[in-house]
Amino acid sequence: MSLKNWHIDPTWTLFLDRDGVINRRLEGDYVKRWDDFEFLPGVKEAIALLSKHFRYIFIVSNQQGIGKGIMTHDDLGIIHEKMVQEITEAGGRVDHIYYSPYLESEDHFMRKPNVGMALRARKNHPGLIFKKSFMVGDSLTDMIFGKRVGMKTVMIEDNPNLPRKYPKLMDFSCNSLVAFAAIIHN
Repeated sequence: MSLKNWHIDPTWTLFLDRDGVINRRLEGDYVKRWDDFEFLPGVKEAIALLSKHFRYIFIVSNQQGIGKGIMTHDDLGIIHEKMVQEITEAGGRVDHIYYSPYLESEDHFMRKPNVGMALRARKNHPGLIFKKSFMVGDSLTDMIFGKRVGMKTVMIEDNPNLPRKYPKLMDFSCNSLVAFAAIIHN
């Protein structure tokens, strides 16, 4: 299915995962301070383009480094403040960041693939309609999260076999947020 078939208009909402979509994922580690954070190429400009097409843009991110005690809520707050500042300076916006500090082993309602962050976003923004929302992520957890509340899902990946392997989880795939933004904008 083509993204054009979904008739995207300014009433739609965009949910973005952070690590691996906005910034470079640190394999086997966590982004614990601003010096660890590296925007993926073209992402700030992509978010600026997407800001013209979506009513809300939210980031939803599992951050179990807090639960493990290797970083604090304040450390994460500094990272997010600087990230949003750079996105804003590039002409984009982030309406809210939701994150889960809980460990994967806790299976907490607020941790993806559970839907707590999505429901909190809807509570904070009553006009949000999940059927008119995208979840863009780079993991099956992100796709399950989106599907559980009825969002359209976009997998950021380079493996063309993955969407064929999980066709009910992924509505669309792109190799980057930049590619997704170009499709939406054109």
